[in-house]
Amino acid sequence: MENKRILLASPHMSDKGFEQEFVKEAFDTNWIAPLGANVNGFEQELADYVHTGYAAALVSGTSAIHMALNAAGVGSGDIVICQSLTFSATANPIIYQGAIPVFVDSDFDTWNMNPSELRKALEKYPNAKAVIVVHLYGLSAELDGILAICQEFGVTLIEDAAESLGTTYKDQYTGTFGKYGIYSFNGNKIITTSGGGMLVSEDVERIQKVRFWSTQARDKVRHYQHSEIGYNYRMSNIVAGIGRGQLKVLDDRIAKKRYIHDFYKQKLKEVTQIHHMPENEHSHPNFWLSAITLDGIAPNYLMDELEKENIESRPIWKPMHLQPVFEKYDFIGSNVGQMLFETGVCLPSDTKMTDEDLERVVTTIKRAISNV
Repeated sequence: MENKRILLASPHMSDKGFEQEFVKEAFDTNWIAPLGANVNGFEQELADYVHTGYAAALVSGTSAIHMALNAAGVGSGDIVICQSLTFSATANPIIYQGAIPVFVDSDFDTWNMNPSELRKALEKYPNAKAVIVVHLYGLSAELDGILAICQEFGVTLIEDAAESLGTTYKDQYTGTFGKYGIYSFNGNKIITTSGGGMLVSEDVERIQKVRFWSTQARDKVRHYQHSEIGYNYRMSNIVAGIGRGQLKVLDDRIAKKRYIHDFYKQKLKEVTQIHHMPENEHSHPNFWLSAITLDGIAPNYLMDELEKENIESRPIWKPMHLQPVFEKYDFIGSNVGQMLFETGVCLPSDTKMTDEDLERVVTTIKRAISNV
């Protein structure tokens, strides 16, 4: 019999049916539109969880980044400094705004934006309008240094915390340090609404403006009048109901993600060709995905061997400055991100995995490496 499929990360609904209760309420009250008690509740409950002031529930993390850039006043021809080692959803909204991305390298200590390289970028582009930092795989960037540099240059900091909901840096949640923070609830994230995102900020006026823009920027008059360009970005009341239920199990999901990471780290500690994700005293990661780098082993080889056993794995993100669509834009750095991409593998981190599943992954990895 073929081994069951072990997935990288998939949706995990609560065992107690919290999501169904909120969705049923939306049906029972006929609130199926992108308005309603679940949308309002999800915004407030998420803001309360991460200890920030205000939130706007949107259709995706990408739309949240787009609205953050819009709220920051980024427009055609403006420079936006962006972490290179990330998924394209971080960078695409820069292009939506007609702005110009400048990509900045990561460091080995955090896998995220290198503050020294950020300083070089802002010295070269002192009129940059915004900086987008990413908390990759749930690992926090070095926020003290990045914040200080952004304040020095008077540039707006946007945190892409799509992968780091529940991660803390010096006991404060990622996504709440910059002027704007964004979260994603895509199907593979630590909690999911099937799709969806959230923009958070302490600036109530900007959050209210984002809610206005994201519902087609319809002016408050009886007829349909529009004085600004709007977007169809508001989260539905059904999707928000799923999110409210998922928030109730977020702490459990974080605990399981950390358990998975610790399991791999303990069981693979004697495999000298494997190096685990960095851990720092100032950060408490959610370990959304457990990722490793390899010495003398091709990532594609290991991923192929895992796939033979019906185990899903993925490469580490390919940096944006190496992507064909972005290769014409400037890059500041020393290719740390490229080295991580060329040596890295994301291991299965699905919160429904059993210890037996984890043992199967570990056994396959050890066998594959021993055969090299």
